[in-house]
Amino acid sequence: MTSTTCPEDPRARQRLQDHEADVVVVGAGVFGCAAAHTLAEQGRSVILLERWMHQPNRIVGELMQPGGLRSLHKLGLQGCVENIDAVPCLGYDVLYYGRDVSIPYPYLDDDGKVIPEKKAQAMLAGSKNGTANGSANGHSNGHANGHTNGHANGSTHPKKNDDMKRPEGVSFHHGRFINELRKACLKHPNITVFETEVISTITSDHSPQVLGVKTQTKDSETGEKHADTFFAQLTIIADGYASKFRKQYVTEAPVVRSKFYALELIDCVLPHKGHGHVVIGAPSPVLLYQIGTHETRVLVDVPEKLPEAAPAAGGVRGYMRNTVLPILPPSVQPSFLAALDKEDRIPSSMPNSWLPPSRQTQNPGVIVLGDAMNMRHPLTGGGMTVALNDVVILDEVLSMERVPDLGDTAAVARAMEELHKRRKSLTGIINVLAQALYSLFSAQDPQLAKLRRGCFEYFVRGNSDEPVSMLGGVLENPATLTRHFFTVALLAIWLDWNDNGLWNLPLNLFNAIALLYTASVVFLPVLWRELAK
Repeated sequence: MTSTTCPEDPRARQRLQDHEADVVVVGAGVFGCAAAHTLAEQGRSVILLERWMHQPNRIVGELMQPGGLRSLHKLGLQGCVENIDAVPCLGYDVLYYGRDVSIPYPYLDDDGKVIPEKKAQAMLAGSKNGTANGSANGHSNGHANGHTNGHANGSTHPKKNDDMKRPEGVSFHHGRFINELRKACLKHPNITVFETEVISTITSDHSPQVLGVKTQTKDSETGEKHADTFFAQLTIIADGYASKFRKQYVTEAPVVRSKFYALELIDCVLPHKGHGHVVIGAPSPVLLYQIGTHETRVLVDVPEKLPEAAPAAGGVRGYMRNTVLPILPPSVQPSFLAALDKEDRIPSSMPNSWLPPSRQTQNPGVIVLGDAMNMRHPLTGGGMTVALNDVVILDEVLSMERVPDLGDTAAVARAMEELHKRRKSLTGIINVLAQALYSLFSAQDPQLAKLRRGCFEYFVRGNSDEPVSMLGGVLENPATLTRHFFTVALLAIWLDWNDNGLWNLPLNLFNAIALLYTASVVFLPVLWRELAK
């Protein structure tokens, strides 16, 4: 399958006939499509390779945080979430052993800083009062007095306050979104798309420089496969979580602690419409979020070797029926049970992986990005936000002005070093949050369970604005993340002291040290690996 390109364009003919371009992108997923389209927008000649161009059917990559949506707008691809029955996401709802707390995305000022909820509501109320009083006084006292009194009684910037909005995310069927991204690439005059399976990279006989890739292309008429080659100044590997090139070009290996098993619920009634739901009460968290007008995704995290999901206990389906179903909100249980009864086999699953980022400076002619290079637990829905933010940075560091010739391996290496450093402020936060929150929400250790309780109570006390802004990819401040995490630990200590009695000093001191140690072990190694290396 190739895109329709203008035969009068010599670069298009070169891509089609000679299989040569400035860039070859391997993988037409979120990162691959966005990167191909962005580099093509720079004026580069791009070849995009994908093994299978049919609409994919994946159970993750379905919720895009506000930060990801912002990046999609920057890349000019915002139309890809239109006309796919996407659903706005306004924040999260955490259900903790029957209790729940709603965590909406907070209001932001013009600089992207969080406006506390109480202050935002006061500003909005002031804006309304200012407008009303200004209008009333203006009619009775004249335009000048109305203008003055309106500002005195309300906000000094009523129009700005009236326009103040909370950021929004969006959720959808993953395959529909990917199809729209691929359509955008197929339409672009600087991109040619081939449906072919990449087998290996091509290396120079005289150096480790990667010159392109070898593929196998299936003949649509005979079904036979024939060898192909594609050449470029720069090869971008973006073949996803199961990358076949990772061992060859990436120094890190993924760590898998659990799998997500998925069901699709029909006409499910969620407790808080327009919110992603995290249910805590089973040995591991359960996620719920709407992906269409009638469809809701449920993802059940199942840790490795979980006794409740062992074959003797009924396997994964038994775990869902016996352990997960009772902890779900009553409004969700009928559609969950109907979906479970409809499935007569083990539900679809995906491994939940953590893959720390690595510099892409050591392999001339090739870079590995997207999930092939960096992954985090999908609990916080940050994958697409990370990918699209990386493409925004890639667009800047590989701009025509800075790297006119992608065959300049030294210039590309410098650009990749800058990308590695610049992405930390956003992706580091999202990755650390995902891993730390998963450790808390799937806690079996007593100290982790105390931290989990402290986290929920922290949200109940109204301390969610900055944490959910970091989770949503709109607040980039690692120091803020550290402050909130250890404040949660201190709250957990205080709750524990209240349970034990403040007079029980020896036990309280011992537990406090144990809690702080556990918090440090959970948080600091991941923070160091994400931000310092």
